[in-house]
Order: sequence, then C-alpha cells, then structure tokens
Amino acid sequence: MTSAELEALLGAVAAGGVSPAEARRRIAWLPVEEIGYARLDHHRALRQGFPEVIYGEGKTTEQVVGIAARLAARGDGFLATRLSAEACAALAARLGDAVELNATARTARLAPSQPRPQRARGPVLIVAAGTSDLPVAEEAAVTAVAFGNPVERLVDVGVAGLHRLLNASAELQRAAVVIVVAGMEGALPSVVGGLVAAPVIAVPTSVGYGAALGGFAALLGMLSSCASGVTVVNIDNGFGAACAASRINLLPGP
Repeated sequence: MTSAELEALLGAVAAGGVSPAEARRRIAWLPVEEIGYARLDHHRALRQGFPEVIYGEGKTTEQVVGIAARLAARGDGFLATRLSAEACAALAARLGDAVELNATARTARLAPSQPRPQRARGPVLIVAAGTSDLPVAEEAAVTAVAFGNPVERLVDVGVAGLHRLLNASAELQRAAVVIVVAGMEGALPSVVGGLVAAPVIAVPTSVGYGAALGGFAALLGMLSSCASGVTVVNIDNGFGAACAASRINLLPGP
C-alpha cells in the first residue's frame, strides 16, 4: 500500500464511506518488506495476535541478524528459535543486552518497544519428563512468554518416578493449558491428561535409545493416548506447542 493509497483509505474512513473495522482489515495484510533473502511480514501481529518468528535452522548468521535487525528497527521486537551459538553471539553484539538469550532453548528474544497487552485465562504449565527434554521444554516456555502468557515450569517428573508428578497437584490444577514434553515411550501426557481438566498439548522428543526411533515411539504413543483431551504436535516442536497453547489461553482483544 502506497502513502497515497493509505491516505485515500483514511479519508474514506473519515468521510464515513469505510468503517474503521474494514480499514483495519485492509491494513492488516500490509506491508511486506523484501530484503532479498526474505519477505518480512510486519503486520502478522495485527492478523494473528503474534508477530512473525525467525526460524534459525537453515539460515546463515548474517541472514538471522539481518531479519532481526529489521524487525527491531520497527520496534516490533522479535523471537528467534533454533539458533546456533554463533548466531546468538552475533545478535547480542548487534543489538546489545536487551536481547534475551536462552542457551538451553537456543532462542533469542527482544521485547517490543510497546508490549502488547494480553489477557490470559491462566498460566501455561510446561511439564518436562526428564532433564534431557529441557531444550524442547524451554523452547516452549520462551515462546509462550514471548506471546504474552504467564508461564510455570515443572521439570523432571517423568513416569519412572510418578510420585514426583503427584506431589505437584497444585501446579497441575491451576494451569489453563498444560504442555507435556517427553521422550522415550512418551507416556507422561497420558498420565497428565488423566489428572487435569485443562487442555493438554503433548510434545514428543527425540530423546531415547535405539528403539525410540528418534522420537517416533513417543509420537505414536502420544497419538494413541487413552486420556481424552490430549493433542499432539510434531517431534521436538516446543515452539508449535506454545503457539497452540497461546491460541487456547489468550483471550481476544477489544
């Protein structure tokens, strides 16, 4: 949309020919900024409530930093996932201490200059079966925080020591959405699904010995869960689980 087109649209709103809601709908699909190797969707937050996220795998460090710098320049902030240590260091060098790095999750986050107010039904609880599942669990936690959710964590409560989970009944009961991250045989989401009324989003991880098949055993176990209300995302997809949890948990704006 050119400046003239935007001015004409605003004029139509002022004259009563176009409603403010219709004008917002039109503007929400623009603009897309082309930077050669990427087309940045600056208005995704208007359409979906959350800004575009940078997926680091497969991108060079220069590409990650270039995209992040453009998003930061507009004051939108950014979330970048699956980053190399080199990309994290380069982002910190370019954008300073305002960038929050999480080495476990392999993420970088810069808060927007004007945080978007969100209304949540309650906390998103991240449940990790074991310490080996923490990289995926932390990716989910960082993403949920970036999207405006209150987040709580419950770690190392796998079914090999079930009493650890049962001792956390208060955390389980107050959660609005539960994200359960587990590898091996992937049994933990079924247990949690039988204990809570909240939606449960299961994340299989690629943790486990040979017959775990890089997460396929956990994936199939979760898909075959006997507990009702358990939804499953892809292997190691903590980001996707947090996106789904946010759409469930966050109330629509005015």
